[in-house]
Amino acid sequence: MKIGVVIAIQRELMAFLESGAEITEEKLGNQTMYRTTMYGHEIFATLSGYGEIDAAATTQLLITQTGCDIIMNFGVAGAIVPGLQVKELFVVEKVCHYDYDVSPIDPVKKHQYEEYPDEFIPLDRELIDRVAAEIPEIRRTAVASGDSFVDKQEMKDSLAELGCQICDMEIAAIARICLKNGVKCLSIKCISDTYEGDGGDFNTNLTYSAGVAFGVIRKLIRKL
Repeated sequence: MKIGVVIAIQRELMAFLESGAEITEEKLGNQTMYRTTMYGHEIFATLSGYGEIDAAATTQLLITQTGCDIIMNFGVAGAIVPGLQVKELFVVEKVCHYDYDVSPIDPVKKHQYEEYPDEFIPLDRELIDRVAAEIPEIRRTAVASGDSFVDKQEMKDSLAELGCQICDMEIAAIARICLKNGVKCLSIKCISDTYEGDGGDFNTNLTYSAGVAFGVIRKLIRKL
């Protein structure tokens, strides 16, 4: 099986690069693709950078150039509801692209793409269930995804009203591009910054939390 891995930032990528696998580097357009074999599967990982536009472009490039069967994403996320702690693990069930709104001109809800029944873009149910069976303590979640780093509690409260528990800046794009290409998508997130914090804990916890999230990806790949 061919598995593509889209990773937002360099410090998250290090969890993959330091996995102990023999990794080669290739050019993918103007980007570097990291290629390895893991548990009999071909793995193609690349760095997208922050934000929905770069994540969408990178996901499409990876699908087009490698013909991967699955796109996986792992990394850190911010808590937008009280009580969630650093290092808590989540598998993403669905994502709301909160920057998207064509409701003034089309018969849809705010944030809704017309081909989905509500404001949420779904991820692959089979892969989600497999992760939950393998790691019973992991929590299923809805993510609010947009192009801003969320560090103010007023914004966190607003996003939580959408029915989300955590936020990030890439998974809406990754999930949507996968669905448009008929490719399965999975995302594992680990909390780096809490609702009660001001975003400063992001840098403190990023490396460790990304490593925890990648550990889940590795366990799943072993079972595929």
